[in-house]
Amino acid sequence: MNMSFTNQDILRIAMAQSAIDANCAPEDFTRAENVVAVSAANPAARRYLALPFDCELISYGNNIVASVGEDCRAAVEEYIGRFPTFRCFETPNLLILDDALRARGLRVCFMAEYFLPDPDLLRPLPCPFELRLLHRADFDGLYTPQWSNALCETRRELDVLGVGAYDGGTLVGLAGCSADCGTMWQIGVDVLPAYRRRGVASALTSRLALEILDRGKVPFYCAAWSNLKSVRNAIRSGFRPAWVELTAKPAAFAAQLTGGE
Repeated sequence: MNMSFTNQDILRIAMAQSAIDANCAPEDFTRAENVVAVSAANPAARRYLALPFDCELISYGNNIVASVGEDCRAAVEEYIGRFPTFRCFETPNLLILDDALRARGLRVCFMAEYFLPDPDLLRPLPCPFELRLLHRADFDGLYTPQWSNALCETRRELDVLGVGAYDGGTLVGLAGCSADCGTMWQIGVDVLPAYRRRGVASALTSRLALEILDRGKVPFYCAAWSNLKSVRNAIRSGFRPAWVELTAKPAAFAAQLTGGE
C-alpha cells in the first residue's frame, strides 16, 4: 500500500474535494458554527454532481455546510440553525425543510453516508475465489444489470479500474471504481446472489482500495445509511464513516424516481 497516506491526509483530501463541490473553504467543515455557501459550477467537482446545487447539506460531524441557490438561502439557513447538526438529517425535522423546499418547487431527494479507508485497518482480505485485477478494456460486455453498482453505463469513460472474483472462468463478483474527480475514486461492488455471505464483497473492496491508494488516489465508498449490507461491507473492508450529504432536487425529478406525479 502507498504508506504516504495517513488518516489525516485522507480526510484533508476529502474535505478539499467537498469544498470544491460546495463552493466553500475546506476549513469550513471543521468549524463549530454552520456555514452557508452559494453554490457554483466547478470543473474540478465530482463528475456526477449536477451543479449548481439548489440545496445540499454536508456534514463531517462538526457542523453543516449548506451549498445553496440564492432562492433557498434564507430558508435553509433558518433550518440548519434550528436543530443540532445530526437532527437536521432525520425526520420529523426534515419534514420542515421539505415543506420549505416544496414552496420553491424542490423536494428532499437523496441522503447518503460516505466512507473513507483507514490505513491502520485496510489490508487484503481472503477470498475463496481467484481475484483478478481488471482495467478499462476488460469492462466491455460487463455493463449489465448484475454489475450496475460496480460499473456505470452512463459514465463508462470514468470507470478506470476493477477487481473481479472468478469461480473457474465465471465472474461471480466485481468491484469497480470511477475516477469521479482528480484526487478521489469511488468504489462500487456487486456479487452474484449465489456467492454472497462468503466474504467476496469485502475481499474485492479491500483489494481495490489498496490498488487505488497505490496509484496515489483516495478511494471512497457511498451507501444509504439504511443499506446495512453495504455499510457492513464498508466497515469489514477497512473503511470508516466520514461524512454525510443530503441533496434536494426539483419536485418533478423526485416524482419521476418514485413513479409519482
